[in-house]
Amino acid sequence: MEDLLEKLKLLNYDIEFLPEFKIKAINRNYFVTQTNPGEQFYTFTLLAAWLIRKAGGTFEAPQESDDPNATIAIILDYLRDTNVSIEFPPNKLKQGSGEHAIYVLDNLADEALKAQKFQWKKVQISPDEPSNEPDIEDDDAELILEKVEEEMMAEYDDEDEDILHVDDITKLYGQNFNEMQKPDDILESKTNREEWQLELERVLPQLKVTIKTDSRDWRSHIEQMKQLRTNIATNLTGTKSQLDKLHIDISNTLDKIKTRESYLNRQLEPSLKQYQMLQDELSKIKEQYRDASGGVTERTRIFNKLSEELEHVKKEMDERGSSMTDGSK
Repeated sequence: MEDLLEKLKLLNYDIEFLPEFKIKAINRNYFVTQTNPGEQFYTFTLLAAWLIRKAGGTFEAPQESDDPNATIAIILDYLRDTNVSIEFPPNKLKQGSGEHAIYVLDNLADEALKAQKFQWKKVQISPDEPSNEPDIEDDDAELILEKVEEEMMAEYDDEDEDILHVDDITKLYGQNFNEMQKPDDILESKTNREEWQLELERVLPQLKVTIKTDSRDWRSHIEQMKQLRTNIATNLTGTKSQLDKLHIDISNTLDKIKTRESYLNRQLEPSLKQYQMLQDELSKIKEQYRDASGGVTERTRIFNKLSEELEHVKKEMDERGSSMTDGSK
């Protein structure tokens, strides 16, 4: 992706391509990971079409409503015409990102650079020449050393009251040390061993070494790991015995449950069979009841119809009887 960006800069894409389509500058991770497939695919097709035109081909800028399969087919056909091997399916380019999209754009950029007659120049390394400039690394080392010395001196000054210096020992014994004066003969100690031992015991509490521990030091981490391992090994013995006992209790309980379940199944098997038979008989009776209910409903409808006809006949007979009575009069 970084090589592709360098090639696009050589082709002046920031001057010709970006303002034309009003697109933001492409960063070095734009086509590497999938963030917005729709936007990435549209940018990919626009950039591919622009590179094809820069290489001398004819490919109008695609629109967002165009068929993606047709657009991908045109791009891949152009690459095949330029003898670029395509060993992946076209649908790999639909997401607009990934190694295949970068591969296609990189080859199109190469073709565009060839059409622009751009040539890479070989790097010319000049022979080493003596330089009067100071060595930067040496200066940095000196600065670091000075900084370390200043920090040590600051810590030394903070603890100066509690530490016994050589000058203090010199004052105690009243000796005058001259650094430029060298003895002619071999020096022999005239100090009494018992006096030296007593002096050592007296000044021993004042001799101390302060070591500041750093939490990032690997030594402290190793000590912590050793301590934790010891604690785990110590606690694991009791915990393991408890877990083994718990495992045995759970296994025994599961065996008891399984045995009780088998016993209940054997005891309830006749009742379950009888219950099943009663369920079947109840289903048959319900079916007969539905059939009988259907017959009763039909007969009730016929009865109501006949009752209506009978009422109608009675009404007609009454009317005729009335009319015959009136005629006789």
